[in-house]
Amino acid sequence: MNDILNKSIVLVLNRNWQAINSCTPQGAFCQMATNVAIGLEIEGENHIRPVTWAEWISLPVRPQDNAVQTVRGAIRVPTVIVAVNYGKVPRKRPKLCARAIRERDGNRCQYTGRALNPDEGSLDHVLPRSRGGKNTWENLVWSSKEINARKGNRLPHEAGLKLLTVPRTPKELPVTALIRSAHGVAEWKLFLKE
Repeated sequence: MNDILNKSIVLVLNRNWQAINSCTPQGAFCQMATNVAIGLEIEGENHIRPVTWAEWISLPVRPQDNAVQTVRGAIRVPTVIVAVNYGKVPRKRPKLCARAIRERDGNRCQYTGRALNPDEGSLDHVLPRSRGGKNTWENLVWSSKEINARKGNRLPHEAGLKLLTVPRTPKELPVTALIRSAHGVAEWKLFLKE
């Protein structure tokens, strides 16, 4: 079970209980042991209790908990910790990927305006790669697969198409908007808007 020490399965909140990051159990234990953070004992939505390191190491390990074995016995792995002296919510630009382009473009084809399901669309390079187009926010748009195939390696006007909006780099967002529970940790849902 000690292989869980290196998985990023602990949500980090600031002192205002806003999600700011995720970390490994190893990182969480270090922060808790040095009083930089406290763990949250969570038993449902109505029972959330801050717990110091000294108390945390003596909490019983429940069947649903991940735990690590130490010479002192098993220690429960927290799912959420609070950085007690940190109040900011860092801002970050979304990572450039198909999902981010799709979200920026509102799940709509940027040539027709038609709403698309994720499997109906694809990334289109406004200036095709074959003509030197790069993978940048300003050169990528979400397009229906049919329109993208019709456009091929031409510029939009050469294919009789017109962009509905000029693609732009999105503004930086609070990291809270970018944190996802990749490991499906149920307790994270109490602090994330998904």
